Amino acid sequence: MEETKKLSIKNWAKDDRPREKLLTRGSSALSDAELIAILIGSGNRDESAVALARRVLATSENSLNRLGKLTVVELMQFRGIGEARAVAIAAALELGRRRKDEEVIEKPCIQSSRDAYAIMHPIMGDLMHEEFWIILLNRSNRLLEVLRTSQGGISGTVTDIRMILKNAILHSASSMVLFHNHPSGNLKPSRSDMDITKKMSEAAKLMDVKVLDHIIIADREYFSFADEGLL
Repeated sequence: MEETKKLSIKNWAKDDRPREKLLTRGSSALSDAELIAILIGSGNRDESAVALARRVLATSENSLNRLGKLTVVELMQFRGIGEARAVAIAAALELGRRRKDEEVIEKPCIQSSRDAYAIMHPIMGDLMHEEFWIILLNRSNRLLEVLRTSQGGISGTVTDIRMILKNAILHSASSMVLFHNHPSGNLKPSRSDMDITKKMSEAAKLMDVKVLDHIIIADREYFSFADEGLL
């Protein structure tokens, strides 16, 4: 009987090859095994790189956390993984660990208007013209992104509700805090400020995003719509 040969990744459909798949569909489209296969580069005589990666993951109960605890020597026990490949896997998992640690350190939790103001005052407190910014938050009220959405003159700036919501959706935000500044130093919200807050809040609800607050910054003081019961 003729011996069955493994199917090389080169013989796979183009969209199924890990490298091509990453280039055309993005890294998030790849499974853990496919990502590890890219690090490995190629398999052994009996397995493709993806099959080898799946076997490595299986021995770690398909857990990247468990896999990350293996030493280079332990990784080299798998047939087809030499020192260079083991080092590449260990390095990639360590980078992932460090990225996660960075996110924990750099992404604060917003629990009050004072917390939000503390983040934005250094950015907006000394501006001589009006700008509109948003803070996007996850379900735990941890900061996802800080974005400027418009820039205007001394007396005002245009607020594009659609652009704000587009950014919220792109970053998978669950809630947001709106900000704009009053270079004049007057903290009292204008009728336009009241209207945009209402429109923004209503539009965000339709996208399942909550507007937690709208904060006006003027020099070293601020006005919170939420604190004043205006949301």
